[in-house]
Amino acid sequence: MEIGKLIVESRVEQGKNAIRRLIATGKVPGICYGKGTPPILVSLASRELKKALDPEKRQNTVINLTITDRAGASRDLTVMLKDYQVDAIRREVLHVDFVTVDLEKEITVSIPVVLVGKAKGVIDGGQLHAVFRLLPVSCRPSDIPTKIEVDVSHLEIGDALHVADVKLPAGVRAAVPLNETVASVVAPKAEKVVAEEVVEDAAAVAAAPGAATDAKAAAGAKPAAAGKAAAGGKAAAGGKEAAAPAAKEGGKAKK
Repeated sequence: MEIGKLIVESRVEQGKNAIRRLIATGKVPGICYGKGTPPILVSLASRELKKALDPEKRQNTVINLTITDRAGASRDLTVMLKDYQVDAIRREVLHVDFVTVDLEKEITVSIPVVLVGKAKGVIDGGQLHAVFRLLPVSCRPSDIPTKIEVDVSHLEIGDALHVADVKLPAGVRAAVPLNETVASVVAPKAEKVVAEEVVEDAAAVAAAPGAATDAKAAAGAKPAAAGKAAAGGKAAAGGKEAAAPAAKEGGKAKK
């Protein structure tokens, strides 16, 4: 199977039971639709689909789809893989959607963004934030790029690179506002730095010689001081009790 070429079979059966029987034969159910094209139910082998996709463009591959029926008749459509469903456990393809495209009209697709170079701000301790991993663009199917490389080596801390700064291939234009940020370099968070310093200081104090002994001594000093205070309190109380009888006797003598 050549890249960009795929042969599928039309199908009539619908419903869960029909799909289970189809999957049991090793085929994958699918549908083909688009402007001016009535929905066509198809079946195909998932391994043939993988062979038809460009290893780099993947879902953005333009496919010449040949649909055959049971009578042997066939028709050709230019399509792209619109969507697909995969089993979460077995990782097998469960269903595919093809959409027809016009080679002379623009379509909107998402292209991988590859950041190239090491930003000056990162060298100075900043952090590089990538906002767009996939950049929506509009172009004709034949002009779809494999990827979009963006040089970020000139970015310093506080700098940002916008969609307007990205150099797109001829015939390709951004499908998002030009003032959208693609990547930026920001300074490390101050809170994080302070927290790390506090942790380091605490570790240093705990590891200092005699720290544990001083802590124990301080802990022992508190009970001792409390005992002395209690003893002093009792002595003061005893003094008051002794003074009270003396005062009474003095009062009798005056009488």
